[in-house]
Amino acid sequence: MLYGAIEAGGTKFNLGVGDAKGNVVKQLAIPTRNPEETMNEVMAFFAGFPITSLGLGCFGPLELNETSPHYGFITTTPKKEWVSYDILGTLKRYLGIPIAMNTDVGAAALGEITFGAFQSEQTLLYLTIGTGIGGGYVINGQIHTGLLHPEIGHIHINRQPEDVHPTNCRYHENCLEGLAAGPAIESRTGLSGDQVPDDHPVFTLVADYIGQALATCILVVSPTKIVLGGGVMKRTFLYPLIRQSTLTHLNGYLETEALQHMDTYIVPPSLGSQSGIVGCLALARSAECLQ
Repeated sequence: MLYGAIEAGGTKFNLGVGDAKGNVVKQLAIPTRNPEETMNEVMAFFAGFPITSLGLGCFGPLELNETSPHYGFITTTPKKEWVSYDILGTLKRYLGIPIAMNTDVGAAALGEITFGAFQSEQTLLYLTIGTGIGGGYVINGQIHTGLLHPEIGHIHINRQPEDVHPTNCRYHENCLEGLAAGPAIESRTGLSGDQVPDDHPVFTLVADYIGQALATCILVVSPTKIVLGGGVMKRTFLYPLIRQSTLTHLNGYLETEALQHMDTYIVPPSLGSQSGIVGCLALARSAECLQ
């Protein structure tokens, strides 16, 4: 039995086919263009495989309330061509199979706790820090959704006094994504992401802001494991800076063993760049019951 997987990001779509154990047998990355061009490529890929269900992890914001007439729509995304786009309905019309949907980072969190090294965790918080910043939270094997879905990238951040650089977020002056995502780093330095040297002071600022957000998340949802992925986190020297920043902002308030071992509490993805696509396979497996 084969499942389909779509990790739909703002920059690229990762398409995959795999099995119930999270093994990917075929994978293809395509650029995210306008909806018509992108979806035509998606359908062409899956036309060659007898998939029985599909898991979709998509950039957002998304409408995930199944009672809403706009369930499965991409809503207020900065990608203007995708605003109010019915991605779930489009896939259902083309493929005619059960589809389970969540955010791309929610799928990554599910992939880590289902097929990765963190299967014993009761809760797992996954942040992807790249072109944008998103968060997914898994509780007892289920991706958390409520009113909408977690939007951790838009948590309010207290700026450092010397930081007067304009935000990169058109919605919020002082949110994590606007101050610390990849485009914010490029705007602050005037350099493309891979050209910024590791010793640039921007990374000290970015680590502080991420640590602020993680301290808030720890206080609010109390995750037993925090995973940080995305392009910015390929700078692995950021992990110890972020761990220390998180402790600094908690300021000794919590006494728990996990916080005594930050190198095993705030960690890289165990599945590397595959967290999202295998998480989509986990979603596809759950979609079988939707038939």
